[in-house]
Amino acid sequence: MIQLPWLNDDPALFPPLDTALDDPDGLLAAGGDLKPQRIVNAYAQGIFPWYEQDQPILWWSPNPRTVLHPSEVHLSRSLRKQLRKAPFELRFDTAFSTVMQACAAPRRGAGGTWITPQMHKAYCDLHELGITHSVEMWQGDDLVGGLYGLALGRVFFGESMFARRDNASKIAFASLCYYLNDWGFELIDCQVASDHLFSLGAYEIPREEFAQRLNNLIGHSTASPWPCELYGLDYPF
Repeated sequence: MIQLPWLNDDPALFPPLDTALDDPDGLLAAGGDLKPQRIVNAYAQGIFPWYEQDQPILWWSPNPRTVLHPSEVHLSRSLRKQLRKAPFELRFDTAFSTVMQACAAPRRGAGGTWITPQMHKAYCDLHELGITHSVEMWQGDDLVGGLYGLALGRVFFGESMFARRDNASKIAFASLCYYLNDWGFELIDCQVASDHLFSLGAYEIPREEFAQRLNNLIGHSTASPWPCELYGLDYPF
């Protein structure tokens, strides 16, 4: 049976990252809560919550970590061609809760969601504080794709994406990368590797290096140069 450290009431206290399990990769601790200060402290240290309904809150820091520099996003020729057609309207932060709900919806070939009602409320609370953000693809009144994540310092922590039209999530991500680079962000945390992320230019780095980058890019301030409620933006490609 796996024995995990159980978090106490101190929202800043987490076990050292190098004590995380190798199997399952990165499982670090359990318990605690999803109050804003604890979540912010976790991400700033390279830790994130990930669990399913009827489980305790589980905290993770995988090794290696999948990341991407905003200026290095890879766009295939076909995706660039579709971007030039401007198939969707690009908006930021106009439907955060709805984006989370769409990301939590059942997907073909997948089991249950880790975006529990508790997680949904916690990240909506962070949105009210200007910490979590959504990128949205719209066709008229229909939300057809997007993603959400956290912005701390000059790091964006991607959480989940969805698409109801072909390439809608890829276009959302590519647009996000352009604007993050324009706003001075230097790193996107993609958390766990996938072929989809690698196709967009993501790569892996050791957990220790990732933690050091966070220390340099976040430090003691979590304020980010993120504008609010942007909509009707041009595609920058």
